[in-house]
Amino acid sequence: MSATQTGFVRSTLLFLLIGTGILIGIIVATLGLVERTRSTFDYILQERSIRRMSADLMQKLTDAETGQRGFVITRDELFLQPYEGATAEIRDDLAQLGEAVKDRPIKAAQMAELRDRVRSKLDEMGQTINLVRSGEPDQAIELVQSDVGRELMDDIREILDRFKELSDANVESGTQDQLAATQQLQWITIGGGIAIIAVMGGALLVVAQHVRALASSRREVEVLNEGLEARVAERTEDLMQANQEIQRFAYIVTHDLRAPLVNIMGFTAELDASLKALQAYVLNDGKAISEEQIHEARLAAAEDLPEAIGFIRSSTKKMDGLINAILKISRDGRRQLKPEIVELQPMLETITASVYHQISESDGNIDLDIKAPRLNTDRLSVEQILGNLFDNAIKYKHPDRPLALAVRTAPEGRLMVRIEVEDNGRGIAEQDHERIFELFRRSGHQDQSGEGIGLAHVRSLARNLGGEITVRSRLGKGSTFVLRLPSDLSRLVRS
Repeated sequence: MSATQTGFVRSTLLFLLIGTGILIGIIVATLGLVERTRSTFDYILQERSIRRMSADLMQKLTDAETGQRGFVITRDELFLQPYEGATAEIRDDLAQLGEAVKDRPIKAAQMAELRDRVRSKLDEMGQTINLVRSGEPDQAIELVQSDVGRELMDDIREILDRFKELSDANVESGTQDQLAATQQLQWITIGGGIAIIAVMGGALLVVAQHVRALASSRREVEVLNEGLEARVAERTEDLMQANQEIQRFAYIVTHDLRAPLVNIMGFTAELDASLKALQAYVLNDGKAISEEQIHEARLAAAEDLPEAIGFIRSSTKKMDGLINAILKISRDGRRQLKPEIVELQPMLETITASVYHQISESDGNIDLDIKAPRLNTDRLSVEQILGNLFDNAIKYKHPDRPLALAVRTAPEGRLMVRIEVEDNGRGIAEQDHERIFELFRRSGHQDQSGEGIGLAHVRSLARNLGGEITVRSRLGKGSTFVLRLPSDLSRLVRS
């Protein structure tokens, strides 16, 4: 073997050994960071579980206390249903919470006190219920009005709030550790990449015939690395936004469905009281009844029963409307998207024609400015979004001037299309710009019928299409809704 060949072999082996060492270092460091990330992630999940269990335990204690007090006040067995349902689970939840915090010294040290307070609270509630059942309601009410139950609940709430605060702090600390690990992984990747590139450059000088293939592979890796960070950031933001919306949605649904349910329960008790007055009058079996009983029976038949039935009917109607609205948005979220080429000019002209008679009645006009003529998307979803925006513009037009409606479309970058729907209507106060997109929420003067689901539905449809909708508006000056959609939905569906 010649000296040239020997030098070539030695140089090749040297580059191979250096490259192998760098790769092994990167792999070892990456595996270490992955394991660290996994353990941190498990820790965060455990802390979130502890926080959830603390909140659930507090909620069940509150439900039990609500049922107990309702029974003590009304003596209606219906109020014991939430009490019995909550108390049946409280002890199990308390045991699960104790098991979850046993590896958390600060929280574990407070579990004995928490168990004692919960046990005392359950005993106090059970005592008042037994007093009512044994015919001593006054003593039960006196016990409820004392500070014993309130102080126990305050102590329990303080301990559970401390648990949640500690969990939040631990989650924040774990998140920071995750970010630090990600940063370290990034620097390891960059440093290892630079070292590998240097080795590759030396190898390319030795092995000239692989220059083009290696250069192409390197460019592809760089492009993928750049796109990966952007996609990770985008997906992280989407997940955070989705989590926040789920929490808002759960709160809104719970709050708005609970209100009519409480009305129904209250007026059911009133029905029961009115029924007793009627029974005394109708089922007297020939016995003499007093004028007062006759008056109470007539009052119940003429006023109390119709009023209670009317309130119950309106409450159930409201609950039905809320549930139907939730189902509507849920169905749209499950509907399979069908991307197709949509010509925006004909679509907007069709929608405009369907509402033109409403606009022309008040000497209004519609102006179309189409600079992005088409996009590949789900036609039905876009038609629903634009139809809803047009209907809102007509419904909330300013009473002192004709409606002027303008629709503009334009490309936004290489991958997005912007559609703006502008009106000169009443406008929206700045503090309500985000509120109007929440389910069952409305803003401004409520002189128009509606359940507050239109714009929540619009935002849901827009996000299903991979886009977003926002609003610019000033009170009394009109509004501009800005819809941003991917120019080619089929790429998102495939990905």
